[in-house]
Amino acid sequence: MTTPASPPRRSEGTRRTAETTITGSLVIDGSGKASVNTGVGFLDHMLTALACHGGMDLTLECAGDLDVDDHHTVEDCAIVLGTLLNDCLGDRRAINRFGHAYAPLDESLARAVVDLATRPSATIDLGLRREKLGELSCENAPHFFATLSSYGRFCLHLDVLRGINDHHRLEAAFKAFSLALKHAVRLTSAEAPASTKGVL
Repeated sequence: MTTPASPPRRSEGTRRTAETTITGSLVIDGSGKASVNTGVGFLDHMLTALACHGGMDLTLECAGDLDVDDHHTVEDCAIVLGTLLNDCLGDRRAINRFGHAYAPLDESLARAVVDLATRPSATIDLGLRREKLGELSCENAPHFFATLSSYGRFCLHLDVLRGINDHHRLEAAFKAFSLALKHAVRLTSAEAPASTKGVL
């Protein structure tokens, strides 16, 4: 992965394992454009929503071992996206750092709180009841966010507060996260990091 100058803050890279081959690029000061092809349609839908509502430009192409199941593809896409995000943020000196948002989708309501200080932690409660949404295993949805938090080096609290339809619940969660992240990555005029430690 590479870390170019910012803004615009962008990164690109490739990850190859025996299970997946992924190429991706991310511009966090983007316009919401996405070109995503993971082989898992519902994951493509969610990552497209993340880019749209987060104001990011995202490309992601994955060839994974979907003949096994979707786990390696979902996990490795989160690894790549998290690494790209971490690269884009650089030393995080002039970012807003914190972000929070609520997002509804019809009867569903989700809440996301983000802290981009480099201490990964993820507390996720999506309350999904179905086994799958399309070809995305619902058990892999919280794992995606936890992995993204780990490789993106940020703290995330993500809850779906209410909802009946699991499609709506997960899409609301992605939208809330994207809105919170958009606020947290915003550049400020501060010369020092938003921390009493002096570093993030």
